[in-house]
Amino acid sequence: MKNFNSIPLPHKVRVSIGSAIILGLLQGRLNAKPTTAYLLTYRQGKCSANCSFCPQAKTSKGRVDALSRVIWPPFLTKDVLSNIETSFKEGTIKRVCIQVLNYPDVFKDLLNLVNGIRSLEKVPISVCCQPLNKKKMSQLVEAGVDRISIPLDTATKNLFNRIKGPLAGGPYVWEKQRNVLKEAIQIFGKGFVTTHLIVGLGEREKEIVKILQWCVDLGVYPSLFSFTPVPGTNMQNHPQPSLSHYRRIQIAHYLITHSKTRWEKMIFDEDGRLIDFGIPKKQLRQVVKSGIPFLTSGCPSCNRPYYNERPGGPLYNYPEKPLVTRDMPRIWKDMKKLVENTN
Repeated sequence: MKNFNSIPLPHKVRVSIGSAIILGLLQGRLNAKPTTAYLLTYRQGKCSANCSFCPQAKTSKGRVDALSRVIWPPFLTKDVLSNIETSFKEGTIKRVCIQVLNYPDVFKDLLNLVNGIRSLEKVPISVCCQPLNKKKMSQLVEAGVDRISIPLDTATKNLFNRIKGPLAGGPYVWEKQRNVLKEAIQIFGKGFVTTHLIVGLGEREKEIVKILQWCVDLGVYPSLFSFTPVPGTNMQNHPQPSLSHYRRIQIAHYLITHSKTRWEKMIFDEDGRLIDFGIPKKQLRQVVKSGIPFLTSGCPSCNRPYYNERPGGPLYNYPEKPLVTRDMPRIWKDMKKLVENTN
């Protein structure tokens, strides 16, 4: 085991249960293996933010070891880093993603954690965190972080204010969140900044497709999540979006992020629902039948198995191609009418 005495590591770090199994920290069976090791900064207590969907929110009554529907048990940081070193050398994991809570001194914990990881191997590191200033983002780059995510989560300012911002009792501000994404592009570069967008928070399809286009035009890659109601959160009774609704956004996401069309070319009905993707029917049919739009979207090597769903399904984001191939008849049945009705 490497001697970490020269690095003031945080004593503990949380690890998603799937990552803990793949790293050999826990015993268990996996239907789909994570190709990224997902870590979460550790503290006793919850986040100082108050995002309405999150069990880590300061007023949430949800589990303190949960994020979305996934359990994140704590481990000694030294043990986690040693197992990351082994797993990366063996090719079991290809990236580390650090999820960051909001609390005093969290940046110190984050930076020390990054330094500890980079002292082992040149493992690609992503960080998903609250808005940081330019100095701190530059420090992350210098420490070896190659990608950063600043989550927008919502498609509109009104939803942001109600779910993450002042109306939710949270510290986040819509304009600042968007401005920090622009600053992150200056520091990390286009293609190395991501954001999270959660489908099903109350937005119209037209609104989330428009923000997808804004992100891509800026140089930010938008990662799609399906809203998942979690017990104990302020949104525990809010419904999960229908699969057909989520699939339409996944298709739009694929087409926009691959520059095959733009949101201005798409057609929406009076309720803001997607009815035409702005590409020929034959091309749309090929895109849908490829299954690629329905795979997890995120950083390279991010497959996030079962983050939005239970292993028994239905699956909103597929962690690997064989699973989506297995379900293509069901997906095509749901999407066929939409495809055939397009121009």
